[in-house]
Amino acid sequence: MTSETIKNLEEALALSPENVPLRLHLAELMLAEKMYAEAGGHYAEVLQKSYGNTKAQTGLANCYYNTGKFSAAIIIYEQLHNQLNTDDNIRFVKCLIKENSMQEAGAVYQKIIAANPSFKDEEIDNYLRMPSHSGSGQTGDEDAFDEDSMYFMEKPKVKFSDVGGMQRIKNEISLKIIQPLKNPELYKAFGKKIGGGILLYGPPGCGKTFIAKAAAGEIDAKFINIGLHDILDMWIGNSEKNLHEIFELARQNTPCVLFFDEVDAMGASRSDLKQSAMRHVINQFLAEMDGVGADNEGVLILAATNAPWSVDAAFRRPGRFDRIIFVEPPDEKSREEILKSVLQGKPVGEIDIKKVAQAIPEYSGADINAIVDIATEEKLQASMEAGSIQPINTKDLIKAAKQHRPTTAEWFATARNYALYANESGLYDDILKYMKMKK
Repeated sequence: MTSETIKNLEEALALSPENVPLRLHLAELMLAEKMYAEAGGHYAEVLQKSYGNTKAQTGLANCYYNTGKFSAAIIIYEQLHNQLNTDDNIRFVKCLIKENSMQEAGAVYQKIIAANPSFKDEEIDNYLRMPSHSGSGQTGDEDAFDEDSMYFMEKPKVKFSDVGGMQRIKNEISLKIIQPLKNPELYKAFGKKIGGGILLYGPPGCGKTFIAKAAAGEIDAKFINIGLHDILDMWIGNSEKNLHEIFELARQNTPCVLFFDEVDAMGASRSDLKQSAMRHVINQFLAEMDGVGADNEGVLILAATNAPWSVDAAFRRPGRFDRIIFVEPPDEKSREEILKSVLQGKPVGEIDIKKVAQAIPEYSGADINAIVDIATEEKLQASMEAGSIQPINTKDLIKAAKQHRPTTAEWFATARNYALYANESGLYDDILKYMKMKK
């Protein structure tokens, strides 16, 4: 009956090709019948005649999802993120997982859980939830996901080999937190504990979170990504409690990498804070790092900041963040690797990766993602107009680079002043070295 209805609608549409509601209805029936290519063609036609049509955009994204074009689907889902229903959000999460964007997948999945706390999906849970190995009498079947505090604990599959360039940073992280786990007896002989903290700093979007995940993957450790919103609470005392719970979760699941993003927001200089509540949070953070009343053996603490000059000096004492590493924008070889990675799975034509990489000095990894997104959106529009997939080429990427300037320039303008006039301890020497190199 449905096939007959589709045939009748096609005949009606042939007589009235400008009828958008009719074409949209036909596309929806085809999608339901798993005629993804045909449905996608009609959705694209609707978008040409009715730009921004939400139903058509969602339908086209679902066609892309069902045909394995995950990166194209993600672009549309991201544009509609506030208008997606639960089923669409589930598809969005699965697309992100396929593209290895686990952090973003976790954030979208949290929204699904918040709307429906009992929701479970085996495919998603295999990636975003994992058994707890708590020593508190749990059976091991519970998920390491706290539905009240919304902490995700994952086991990253990425390793240092998946990170292009950044060899100096890999070596420093390896010496501080990876080798101690691989050679515990040797470090024990020298009186070195397994654990400690590393503070990564540099311009935004240069891979600080990715290198932290790769460090966890390198030692087959759990990974918990913590933002300021996971800790701060309007009720007095709850922020400190949240912070303690996070550290306890890590201690119960060693080896575990705790990653604190934008730690400057939590570790701002106490002398600059007039609100005593935030001072208590910082003091709690320092106490947890010191392992007061608890054992931090096997808890590896990494943190990232774009503003190291705003972090309280107490965080940089031995036993806390005693290793501070500058994460500079990717070099040419790294930019080539990032471009290859971001373009993987997308329809590409002849691309001179080296030429594109040379055209985007000082661009961060996030900037490179933005360039590819701009080029992809242009090609999506061109594909809709042509009725066939138009591949991305070198000219498209160079053109996109001209539309998106590097976001690192503003950061270096600020960092230069600190490196020149507030560098008594030599903390910012690496910034000066890099800036001389780029001249």
